[in-house]
Amino acid sequence: MLSLDAVPNTKYADPWSASLPERLRTLADGRTRVAYFYEKADNSTFRYRIYNMAQVLNSNGNDVSASYFFLDDLHRLAEIADLADILVICRVRYDNRINHLITGFRKRHKRVIFDVDDLVFNTDYAHLILSTLDQDLGNPKVWDDWFSYSSRIGATLKLCDEAITTNDYLAKQISAFVDVKVSVIPNFMNREQMDISERIFAAKRSLKPGEDGLIHLGYFSGSPSHNRDFAIVVPALEAVLEEDSRLGVVVVGYIEAGSALQRFGSRVKHFPFHDFINLQRLIGSVEFNLMPLQFNVFTNCKSELKYFEAAIVGTQSIASPGYTYAKAIRDGENGYLSQAHQWEGTIRQAVSALGSYEEMAMRGYEDARAKYAWFNQLECISSALGI
Repeated sequence: MLSLDAVPNTKYADPWSASLPERLRTLADGRTRVAYFYEKADNSTFRYRIYNMAQVLNSNGNDVSASYFFLDDLHRLAEIADLADILVICRVRYDNRINHLITGFRKRHKRVIFDVDDLVFNTDYAHLILSTLDQDLGNPKVWDDWFSYSSRIGATLKLCDEAITTNDYLAKQISAFVDVKVSVIPNFMNREQMDISERIFAAKRSLKPGEDGLIHLGYFSGSPSHNRDFAIVVPALEAVLEEDSRLGVVVVGYIEAGSALQRFGSRVKHFPFHDFINLQRLIGSVEFNLMPLQFNVFTNCKSELKYFEAAIVGTQSIASPGYTYAKAIRDGENGYLSQAHQWEGTIRQAVSALGSYEEMAMRGYEDARAKYAWFNQLECISSALGI
């Protein structure tokens, strides 16, 4: 892997670990106040759809303030509802506590908006989603869990005045499910992610592709449910690894490289799941970011985050042409698009163009910085919130 010694591994602490009194004080700071609500903090949906949004809004002086709250904070519901002008509930399952939360804001004649980043609210798609996620379709508990999860999210969505989501394709799915206004705020990178990524990009510019003896093809999995996505590209990886001894594969996250690739020994490496800061360093240490994706309604609702998190550290992406990937990537300019049957040829094409690697990487970096950096999102967020 490319050596990024100039950017050492970062000692990571959750930037969203503020206490409840601190979060209440932050909410009270602005003239217009937005309360975000999630079940409990995590490193994925909460970060993208709540923490990042609040960070942008709080960067704009005293005009707007935003803070976030969780189920464990609902003993202070009256105080939160009195302070806030708008409630944004993100991907939360309905229960009695959520009913009280929404009712508390409605009694005060305040707007309630639902934010969702995935097709997880309509049980009509249960079979498709479980199949796509490689779940055990013969296990009744899998069906019980999924129907409970998605129907409860759908129930919360139906109680809200408006909705916000990540792309136009998913917005249409929401509109077909419930008659509310739907706005789009794309996923984007926060201040901490941008800071480390800028350092990685600068360090990587001093390196040449293949400098350590291998050209690295990386696959970065955020969950253990991407087996079928990764399987799309495995035959192509076998073929190109067999053909070209300069190539290596890096697999990161909850998925293993698999027996088909193990015969290539040290040319195939696996790393466990990393926090979002140090993950950027791993993405920057490979030349190509592989984004194979099954093609269906569920996957078309996914965001383009894997593209921009690679582009911002100077790593080129090769992606299936799903809805958001095809919109974000201009084939041959800031990355590559590949149909399922084309992966072997597309990888060869990308490797053969290493002479123009830096130029394409720069286009991707500039695109990601312009469209997906936290400091360029205020207008979009404000418009969606109507503030």
